[in-house]
Amino acid sequence: MAHKITEACINCAACESECPVNAISEKNDARWIDPDLCIDCGNCVSVCPTNAILAG
Repeated sequence: MAHKITEACINCAACESECPVNAISEKNDARWIDPDLCIDCGNCVSVCPTNAILAG
């Protein structure tokens, strides 16, 4: 299952540049992970300063 970004997201975009499949984009003033593109690599989790990304 795809990773998910919670309401703790501060929209810093650190995760977006780490995604190897470009599954992360901005949506409603926060980042969003497209579940159809996410490959569950976890790169985004390790760079999130607010721990806002959870494994699906």
